Amino acid sequence: MWQGDLVHTGDWPSTAEEALAVQERLRGRVDLTDDCPELPPTVTGLDVAYDDAGGIAAAVVTLETAGLTVVEQRTHRAEAVFPYEPGLFAFRELPPLLAALGALEHTPDVLVCDGYGLAHPRRFGLACHVGVLTGLPAFGVGKTRFVGTHGTPGAARGSSVPLVDAGEEVGAVLRTQDGVKPVYVSAGHRIGLAHACRLTLALTPRYRLPETTRHADRLSRAALR
Repeated sequence: MWQGDLVHTGDWPSTAEEALAVQERLRGRVDLTDDCPELPPTVTGLDVAYDDAGGIAAAVVTLETAGLTVVEQRTHRAEAVFPYEPGLFAFRELPPLLAALGALEHTPDVLVCDGYGLAHPRRFGLACHVGVLTGLPAFGVGKTRFVGTHGTPGAARGSSVPLVDAGEEVGAVLRTQDGVKPVYVSAGHRIGLAHACRLTLALTPRYRLPETTRHADRLSRAALR
């Protein structure tokens, strides 16, 4: 059984100041060398759901890349150990996500996060953070813009424009289906932006969001019930 790097919450930051210091320390470990296979055998989606009492259900779902069929899935429920702070959501979501990842039977080939990588105010979103902690290739696909500005991509599937923040290209605004809202793709760790966009298109044959995100979203919500 593969064992991911589990978080020991006793050492986990409890304040925004502590979390910012961790981000500052770890962001230098982000490696954007693209050594992820062009079409990895599997892809693993990550997502979380919250209940009204402060609980979190994390879900990880591994799919075969070729057929997008589920290989295995795991969930983990926990109480939030960090306050709600924009830009620091990873500190709420990573403890249960890493626990769920650690329960997988097989090592993920690449992680697809419902969120951001470099498209973050400090260039260290969830995809960067989980990639650095696990050593696995990771990228983010966000539903909405968090930082930066961009033009309008063409209406056809596969059209994209750069997402730019403070003069730096931090991601791509990618149209995954003809005429639907685009998604926001950003590299996280051990994968380049162009490669992340190609994988995003491979994961969206019918719908706007990647199948990894769709499966993990349903599973995390079911785990709360």
